[in-house]
Amino acid sequence: MNWNDENPLCGGRNLPRILRAAACVLIAVLAGCASSSQVVLVGAARPAISPDQVKIYLEPPDTTYEQIANLAASSEGSFAITAAGKMDKVVERLKRQAAKLGANGLLLHGVGDQTSRPAVGGAVGYEDESAHSPYGLGFHAWAFFYQKAGDGVAIYVEPK
Repeated sequence: MNWNDENPLCGGRNLPRILRAAACVLIAVLAGCASSSQVVLVGAARPAISPDQVKIYLEPPDTTYEQIANLAASSEGSFAITAAGKMDKVVERLKRQAAKLGANGLLLHGVGDQTSRPAVGGAVGYEDESAHSPYGLGFHAWAFFYQKAGDGVAIYVEPK
C-alpha cells in the first residue's frame, strides 16, 4: 500500500506527478488572487446591514456620526478590465465591509492606482550561427498589472 492509496484527496488513485504539480501551482495562483482588504476597528460595531443601505460620503456629514472602522480594499482578484470597473469594485468591497460592521455610511478618502503583484516579463531570442547570416532576432515584453485601491472610514450617521 502506498501513500496515494491512503490519501482521500487522491481518491485512492496514483496521480501523475505533473497533475499534482499543476494542482499546487493552481492553488498558489488562486491564493495570490485573493482579495486584499483591511479592517481596523476604532469604535463599536453594530448589527450587519445590507450594502445597499451604505451611503458614500466624500465629505463628513453635517449631522452627528460615529466612526466604526478604518477600511481599505483593492480591485485585486476581480475580473474588471477598465479603470471605472476597478474603481466600482473597490467601492463595492468597501461598502460590503462597512455593512458587515453595521455602518450606514462610508466616508471615502480616495481611490487610486496601485501596481499589483506579480509583474510579468518574457523574452524570446534567436540567433543564426551559420557563416552566411550574422543577424539575430529578439523580442522582449514586460507588463505590470495595475489595480485600484481605496480607503475610507465606516461611519454610523445618526438619523435626523
